[in-house]
Amino acid sequence: MAKVLAINAGSSTLKWKLFSMPEEQVIASGMVDRLNLPGSLFKVKLANGEKFTETQDNITNKLAAAMVLTRLKSYGILSHLSEITGVGHRIVAGGEIFKDSAVITPTVLRQIKALKDYAPLHNPVQAYYIEVFTQLLPRAQQVAVFDTSLYAQMPAVNYMYSIPYSYYEKFGARKYGAHGTSHRYVAMRTAELLGKPLADLKLITLHLGSGSSITAFDHGKALDTSMGFTPLAGVMMGTRSGDIDASLVAFLAEKLQKTMPEIIAILNNKSGLLGISELSPDQRDLEQTQADRPKSKLALDMFVSRVVQYVGSYIAELGGVDAIVFTAGSGENGIEMRQTIADKLAYFGIVIDPTKNDCRGKERVVSPEGTPVQVLVVPTNEELMIVRDVTRLTT
Repeated sequence: MAKVLAINAGSSTLKWKLFSMPEEQVIASGMVDRLNLPGSLFKVKLANGEKFTETQDNITNKLAAAMVLTRLKSYGILSHLSEITGVGHRIVAGGEIFKDSAVITPTVLRQIKALKDYAPLHNPVQAYYIEVFTQLLPRAQQVAVFDTSLYAQMPAVNYMYSIPYSYYEKFGARKYGAHGTSHRYVAMRTAELLGKPLADLKLITLHLGSGSSITAFDHGKALDTSMGFTPLAGVMMGTRSGDIDASLVAFLAEKLQKTMPEIIAILNNKSGLLGISELSPDQRDLEQTQADRPKSKLALDMFVSRVVQYVGSYIAELGGVDAIVFTAGSGENGIEMRQTIADKLAYFGIVIDPTKNDCRGKERVVSPEGTPVQVLVVPTNEELMIVRDVTRLTT
């Protein structure tokens, strides 16, 4: 029985899960929030349901990694750190170099660092955690799992931008997508639930949350995806604008007397549902206030409209679809949102059974029997996908 650790590091958080493999059982999980800030939080959940929370000011990235391992021992989950045989790291940007997950070597680590321009808030810190966990667990094999690898071999007609071709050749200016680990898991699990090979299916997976993306799968391969060169592109999101006319960016920079990085920050952090509603990036808050606040309703209507536009275009691109799959925060829990989206896609035979749809975070088919397009809710599990890749590449 091997123990494999999945590490999902963000710019200010460190999420982790420890699995028993090949049983795929979660032994413990947790996260460190507010890294390098006052009131840093360290949370642990054990397999028996016990939960522990510690508060400490300014937990650094290195301390956070050390705390994960020391707490696993102090809570009796591990008797020795050598029990961990593998560590899988979620890496946001793999560029065109990494078309699959990879065992980490000094060369791979250098390449991850060199790709920092494609994910400046993520790749550097994720590379740092690779170094830290390599030091703390010298016997464990380290594996990088790239969000972008799913899209590395999309058709050029879908990943290329209509700008001078030399910009792609010189600078790698293309669509890279994001949330690939989530979309990959959801597509594979959907095929299992439908009892069919993924290679026989046309699927559209909707990862709808604070960050949202939509991916079209054509017989097991990613055909197209909504996020672009960065996760800013695509559908409207919690605080991100989604697709926008590039000329508007220059126009706003001039009118607001702001630099281009400042405008990009606004598009990433102050736009989307938050920008339109002027209330909240959280769909739940907007649903509760939409009856009395026109801007809350407008924000929700715009979100639905953008999702429907992408799904409709992908159905056309696929030449039909076998199943639509909702996942992530609002995808898994947004009963009303799922129903509204499906209602606007009814023309394609996409129908939701209100009784089946009355669920939050549960894996199930929510379309009526006999409908031409199946609609499912499949909670994502990026960490499981990560440890599966560790096992696949190291055993």
